Amino acid sequence: MPAKKILIAGATGLVGYAAMKHFATATDCEVIAVSRRRPGETHGARWLELDLSDAAACLRLAPEFAGVTHLVYAALYERPGLVAGWREEEQIRINELMLKNLFGPLERAAPGLRHVALLQGTKAYGAHVRPLAIPARENRSEMHDQPNFYWNQERYLREAQQGKAWAWSILRPVLIVGDSVGSAMNVIPALGVYAALQRRAGRTELDYPGGMGRPAQAVDADLLARCIAWSGNAAAARNEIFNVTNGDVFVWPNVWPAIADALGFAAGDHVPLALDREIRPREAEWAEVCAAHGLRSGTLKDFVGLSFEYADYTMGYGRDRPGPAVIVSTIKLMQAGFTEVMDTEAMFRKCFAEMQAKRLLPPP
Repeated sequence: MPAKKILIAGATGLVGYAAMKHFATATDCEVIAVSRRRPGETHGARWLELDLSDAAACLRLAPEFAGVTHLVYAALYERPGLVAGWREEEQIRINELMLKNLFGPLERAAPGLRHVALLQGTKAYGAHVRPLAIPARENRSEMHDQPNFYWNQERYLREAQQGKAWAWSILRPVLIVGDSVGSAMNVIPALGVYAALQRRAGRTELDYPGGMGRPAQAVDADLLARCIAWSGNAAAARNEIFNVTNGDVFVWPNVWPAIADALGFAAGDHVPLALDREIRPREAEWAEVCAAHGLRSGTLKDFVGLSFEYADYTMGYGRDRPGPAVIVSTIKLMQAGFTEVMDTEAMFRKCFAEMQAKRLLPPP
């Protein structure tokens, strides 16, 4: 019998899908994955349809959670108009409600619960509203004065944990890059579609569409999944918060040649282009690309989700001078025992290759 029973909430999202892949292939884990949409692949996990905003549905499904030992909470509600929604009351309320709807029934159904992994991000340090104090460190520069669903969820979890045997860990990844479909914040499908439409137009060089670069960090979704697994086992991670990155620093224009090469292009010039405005509406052209290459990715809406808007934001479209650096410290994580790193250029190549191999993007 498996030693762990893992519940993944948000199995079609960027983090949830990576976590599902990781745990479902581990020999000592039984995995239940819940989400509104069915993942394209479940990798051996048992998938159950669940809308976390529906409290009654969470109650009905609770018997399936008997025996759960670990919760990976990677579910996320994002409003259209992605960036503007990050401080809106409705987004905060719904994200808090989703966690409560799931966790109450889960805790009653699974008295052997050992660990809860919760995701936050650099908005905890105000990266979306002000320059960071470099490097941002856990528990030093949080923005509790700024409305954010992070604080509502964290407060709820801390209060629920009082006097209980289970522990929590909060992970704060930077820009997450990986293999997912329909996510709100995944640059891989957004840039892959941009490149495919450029090739359809006869281009052999891929122009960089963002703004002026700024020093930043990223994390591979699969590396993050392994960090989540570590946090569920490590005594040093009990009731602690950790930043998570690949371990290096990058600037978008500097990694662009590697991205272009992974997509079968030479790197072009810096030609700013608003992907959300210019590429997202081109459903008919994308349908022709899909037909020509036998792709399984579906419509732009289904494949890219809100990620065109996110790509514009993270690549700094419209920025005509370098923005403030977004750098966090991972000293606490490394000293606690998780020391895995990855080259960010290699990460981009890996993630594009994965989507090409699954016929979600055209071959390079």
